[in-house]
Amino acid sequence: MHALNLYGIEDLRYEPLTMPVLEASDDVIIRVQIAGICGSDLSRYRKLGPYVKGMTWGHEFAGIVEAVGKSVTHLAPGDPVAACPTIACGQCLSCQKGIPSQCDNLSVIGARQPGGFATFTKLPAQNVLPLPDSISMEQAALVEPSAVAVHGLYLTSLQPGGSVAVLGCGNIGLLSIAWAKIFGAAAVYAIDIDSKKLELARQMGADYLINPKETPAHEQLLKLTDNQGVDVAIESAGSPVTSAQVFALPRKGGEVVFMGIPYGDVAVERFYFEKIVRNELKVFGSWNAVSAPFPGREWSATLQKMSTGELDVRPMITHKLSLQEGPQAFSDIITQKEFYGKVLLCPNKF
Repeated sequence: MHALNLYGIEDLRYEPLTMPVLEASDDVIIRVQIAGICGSDLSRYRKLGPYVKGMTWGHEFAGIVEAVGKSVTHLAPGDPVAACPTIACGQCLSCQKGIPSQCDNLSVIGARQPGGFATFTKLPAQNVLPLPDSISMEQAALVEPSAVAVHGLYLTSLQPGGSVAVLGCGNIGLLSIAWAKIFGAAAVYAIDIDSKKLELARQMGADYLINPKETPAHEQLLKLTDNQGVDVAIESAGSPVTSAQVFALPRKGGEVVFMGIPYGDVAVERFYFEKIVRNELKVFGSWNAVSAPFPGREWSATLQKMSTGELDVRPMITHKLSLQEGPQAFSDIITQKEFYGKVLLCPNKF
């Protein structure tokens, strides 16, 4: 088998690797069909480097069951599956409270144990979800980022008829737009400086597109909302600048959800900080994509909405490449060789 292994900043290698074997009774070995490149993968590739030198990378993927341990009963070889990459310890206080997203020992495959940018990978059976026939492999590769997006929206009090602003139209932002519409939002405002991302946002369900290059986003939003703002503002750009600007988007008593990771200090100008206090905003941090019973309603809801067609992720997918092309793809994405939406890598032909 082969895998993409990360050795250092911008040092990603396509290499031969020993195939995983069944060890625990609940092990499931998956033949990876499609693996998606996550924004966090790009940040680690460009800025942070690996947790463990030479680790097989990747955590968004779908595939076919290759083999199962003796205690696994809900899966069999040949089953198409989606995969939850999160490993919670099940023992800490947060896990005992039924909040695995806050696990003291939370880990994700591709960090300290082999991930999904490989011909084969291995997960515990509870992390592997059978796919309905109506969900394609390409769609299934986006089940994990969809679960991330809806995990954040579940923190809010968004109701049908409400309004949402999404600041940053990368993959999580686009999926947040789709989920806001599924939740019943009457108006969704997509904000980004990239016109091509805004076009994808429109295809994913955004009602209004805001480009803040010339006029601040909050000024445009206030004009569109009769000077009120929105019920929920989502920060999904992961920028120190937008992490401050997002506070000017909600209405009084509104909510802010942080899904992006800025990887840098966030300096909040007084104008934006006072919005938190004077408007009595509720601020949520959203981490990971799991809840109890594990892996949580984020996953079952995603599979259900994908299977009915209400959640259509296909407009997001702009590239499908072989796994061998992975190192070049990462380089091209960070140098913006062309426009990239969701990029999928294919370790196996199907």
